[in-house]
Amino acid sequence: MLLVREVYSDWATERRGTIRIYRADQAGCAPPLPDTATAAKRYDVAGKLLLSRLRTFLAFPTWFYLNEPVNTMTPPRPTPGGLATQFSSVGHFDLADDEVMIVTVPAAAKETAPYQGIQLGSRWYVSLDYINHQTSLTADQARTDPDGRMRFVISERDPGLANWLERTGHSRGYVQIRWQRLTRELTPDDGPEVSVVPFDELPGRLPFYDAARVSGLEWRARIAARQAAIAERMLG
Repeated sequence: MLLVREVYSDWATERRGTIRIYRADQAGCAPPLPDTATAAKRYDVAGKLLLSRLRTFLAFPTWFYLNEPVNTMTPPRPTPGGLATQFSSVGHFDLADDEVMIVTVPAAAKETAPYQGIQLGSRWYVSLDYINHQTSLTADQARTDPDGRMRFVISERDPGLANWLERTGHSRGYVQIRWQRLTRELTPDDGPEVSVVPFDELPGRLPFYDAARVSGLEWRARIAARQAAIAERMLG
């Protein structure tokens, strides 16, 4: 099995990669015509793989983040599974509609982490709609405050902020930050701080609240840019 993950920080300028896999000793040759026995064997293997993946992803949330206290995030730690240059911070939220989670994290220097991003998902570790809603942000997409920190607001209600992460109706779910292609190990100082506050207290809880504001037209432009970038990436 080969898994290839393409990571984009600037969705508007970074273009999709390509990969081709073939057997050199079979180049120019046609495969044998399929028969019933071969087809049955392939379906049998596909079914076993499907069940294996289901068991893995049903168990994954429990051992990866659900054992952590709710509305917290872990310090940065190496990601299991062979991702040698990736650290991650994980957590799960449980919020009422009049509550928001503020996640504050230093913006990593490009020479330390060429990629840094945050995303939301359901309790089943399925990404929320990232095409039509802002449920994820990379460092290139997010707004960084003058103190060098990014402050993300996880909320069901629209706070009118550039770094709003939409819950899209999910009162419970996971939140994860990834740093990739790291040139050094991360420490707790590189990781997030989390607080849960009433929605109406946001102006007093965000030190650069006015600079973080966006208009309705600016928000629509942000969503339109996501839709266009993903549509272009998915072509072909």
